Amino acid sequence: MSKAATLLVTTLQANPKPDLLNLYDRNVPHIIKYMGAKRTILDFVIGAINETYEEGKLYDLFGGTSILSGALGKLIPVHSNDIQEYSAILAQTYLSNYKWENYPSNILDEIVGKASAYVESIMEKYPNFVFSYSENKTIEEFVELEKQQQDLIEFNFTNLTHYLFIKNYSGTYWSYQQCLWIDAFRKVADEYKGSPVYYMILSSLMFAMSYNSQSTGHYAQFRDATSLSSKKDILIYRQKDILSYFVKKFSQLQKHLGENNINYTVTSLDYAACLDQIEPNSLVYADPPYAFVHYSRFYHALETLVKYDYPTVTHKGRYRTDRHQSPFCKRTEVKAAFTNIFSKIKDRNAKLILSYSNTGMVSLNELLDIAHINLGFKYEVSIKEVDYKHSTMGRKDDKNRSVQEYLIIAKRK
Repeated sequence: MSKAATLLVTTLQANPKPDLLNLYDRNVPHIIKYMGAKRTILDFVIGAINETYEEGKLYDLFGGTSILSGALGKLIPVHSNDIQEYSAILAQTYLSNYKWENYPSNILDEIVGKASAYVESIMEKYPNFVFSYSENKTIEEFVELEKQQQDLIEFNFTNLTHYLFIKNYSGTYWSYQQCLWIDAFRKVADEYKGSPVYYMILSSLMFAMSYNSQSTGHYAQFRDATSLSSKKDILIYRQKDILSYFVKKFSQLQKHLGENNINYTVTSLDYAACLDQIEPNSLVYADPPYAFVHYSRFYHALETLVKYDYPTVTHKGRYRTDRHQSPFCKRTEVKAAFTNIFSKIKDRNAKLILSYSNTGMVSLNELLDIAHINLGFKYEVSIKEVDYKHSTMGRKDDKNRSVQEYLIIAKRK
């Protein structure tokens, strides 16, 4: 056992509540690009958790990238929840118990070999589906090349087992060739269902998709080549390959993730349904959406990857028709949603750390009023704040916005 591991075990034995701020995993691997990701202010968030947490589970109510699961999952029991199912895959990736001695030493080669075989079989089946990108194409030729791939949404691939992305997304966020590799790795993932490797394959694939996509890092809409500069920028992403990014992330995750014997829970519930299940006296960390934009619009492609249910897709962005609409993104519902959170926290006699921003749909004073009205005099409510660069996933002058991040902390007196 390494010195660091020995120190951690000794600390946990001596104190059932570990020093989360000093012991959390600061090197937890990054997986996807995400708006408002909390990685850069983990010290701020986990510092507040460390001061508030006493025992039992930590409930991460809006898991998102599941970064808290990765940071704290080997120290305390975590319940990661998010209504989006891709978040559950990320949480399972971080929290699962990997006993690598039970797997072939060349498991990555095995996975890549299976995916390569599927790619080759499809290329043999459809030899005419060759879409060659080059810098010397005119804008008109480039646009026509993209359109030919986009038209595959009308093609009948039903004699294949896995074809969702080449049919629905070729020539959009990814090229046909990139989509072919996405489908191939998705097929291989199914062969490992029931094993933690299943989650690692999907997470590595989400990473590759994120960094190969010609959009800005989310999937609200793909770009069209309307000028030489936009064509050149799109071409950079069209010439990337899913395989190398997949291998890079899988290798990193395999090196970083190992055995984890701490109990954990992962759910894909509506926030209110999850709050109804929390254990009394536990701590809930809630990081709801701040603005009117629905995360389901920005990450629908990841949801489709995980569900792989061949949905009907609409509009230019090829959105799912069943996208979740959060009450925290609706002006007519957001205050009632916060009322619901505070009321359920009180009903369960729990503690709460609520992340929010000065750019949110509800002001800090309004939030504090809702908290005091619904928690009552038996709760103490305090605030922490930090300046923060909020990632918008935009381009050029709108990649980050300076905001004040608040933590509203509520606990029994």
